[in-house]
Amino acid sequence: MKEDQAVTALAALAHPQRLRIFRLLVTKGPSGLPASDIAEAVEASPTGASFHLKELDRAGLICGTRDGRYVRYAVSVEGMRKLLTYLTEDCCQGHPELCGGTVRRVRSLCKSKGA
Repeated sequence: MKEDQAVTALAALAHPQRLRIFRLLVTKGPSGLPASDIAEAVEASPTGASFHLKELDRAGLICGTRDGRYVRYAVSVEGMRKLLTYLTEDCCQGHPELCGGTVRRVRSLCKSKGA
């Protein structure tokens, strides 16, 4: 991931409703949710949710697919991995053990998944 892509992803997450949407979709995994269910869950208007979903999709953190008349959104695991890898790749000057288990787990998950 390049710096400008990381900035776009972080900017997309830097809004309370978008962060809630992203965290919700992380819990749902690849099956995701229809946009209407997402809007209801985060207490957003359909128009507001649509705007936020578009921003997260543009940032590569989620992806939408048409499911009949609806659009179903799911977390982009690859996009999330790339962002986590970018944020932690130089942790503690190449000594992630200094930062604790979280960074090691993120790095090992990302390496095992090919990010």
